[in-house]
Amino acid sequence: MNFAKIQADFTQTFISGNRWLSLLEGLLITLELTFLALILGAILGVLVAVVRSSHDQMKAQHKSNKFLNFANVVCELYVTIIRGTPVMVQLLIMYFVIMASTTNTLLVATLSFGINSGAYVSEIIRGGIMSVDKGQMEAGRSLGLSYVQTMRFIVIPQAIKNILPALGNEFIALLKETSIVNVIGMKDLTKWAINVQGKTYQAFMPFLGIAAVYLVLVIILTKLVKILERRLNKDV
Repeated sequence: MNFAKIQADFTQTFISGNRWLSLLEGLLITLELTFLALILGAILGVLVAVVRSSHDQMKAQHKSNKFLNFANVVCELYVTIIRGTPVMVQLLIMYFVIMASTTNTLLVATLSFGINSGAYVSEIIRGGIMSVDKGQMEAGRSLGLSYVQTMRFIVIPQAIKNILPALGNEFIALLKETSIVNVIGMKDLTKWAINVQGKTYQAFMPFLGIAAVYLVLVIILTKLVKILERRLNKDV
């Protein structure tokens, strides 16, 4: 192994021209996008999961609500379309079709990844809600809580404990999926590596570098999820 060449490639990739500063900028963009999309995805996921689980519960009780039926159809269509199409195609449609008039790539990417993540999160949360004993809902209502209050304070907290590992996996997947935003011009980690490759004419070191960055981020996120899971289990 030629260590002198590896050192030269490392210097050329990260040190020359202060390229490590551009790497940090790409990292910040990746983290910002992931955080914003995570929040949007969580909000959409909870809303869709509550609508669909409420519809399923009413259906099991042989009850009907026209507004809830319509909302459930919309949510089911949303989940089917989003989960049935590639995230890159959704990103390109959002950038070139739906929001073609804007130059705010961060907004476009946040909406694209947030909407995509929301579809998957909704199914995870819906499964968690349905796994909570039905007696919990009945107990909450018997204490005078409204349906929304019972879901917020009793059912959803229990559901989160059950689905935390699955949610953690979805958030990790979201972080890695953001690596495609360079197709709309965002200067994330992947765009940095492509730019460095174009200047240095060597791909091994820049792409190995961002792979190592993503790996470290995933390891940190995995550790945080495990810590949170242990703390929630202590409260049971």
